[in-house]
Amino acid sequence: MAVCAAIIGKDNSPKYFTCLNPDEELGFQYKVLSSLDVIEEKLNSGNKSVSDTRELYLGMLYSLEKHKIYGYVSNTKIKFIIVIDSTNTSLRDNEIRSMFRKLHSIYADNVCNPFYIPDEPITSKSFDKSVKHIISGI
Repeated sequence: MAVCAAIIGKDNSPKYFTCLNPDEELGFQYKVLSSLDVIEEKLNSGNKSVSDTRELYLGMLYSLEKHKIYGYVSNTKIKFIIVIDSTNTSLRDNEIRSMFRKLHSIYADNVCNPFYIPDEPITSKSFDKSVKHIISGI
């Protein structure tokens, strides 16, 4: 389904990053971090009073030749980014929303852990396993 997932903090610092193919990790990091500009543009555009009731799912941020990049922002300005392979035409918008909701849910469970230090990168092996399970679609 997806080839990469990332969680970016409210100060645009990476909290978590994973790829199904570790050999392409650097290229995906570049794509994910460059999508932050599009996210900021979407968040800052429009009426300020409407932004409080905004949709968390931002939709497709941009499309490249081989990949499509989707975004989701929580109420606390935590950014979730998923990179999808462009050849995967069977993946619908509601399935991508579902992936983001699941990712947000396990993120919330992880930060509620009393041993998690706020604003630190996520290094939990069980969290990593859960995210890879979500993005691989198993």
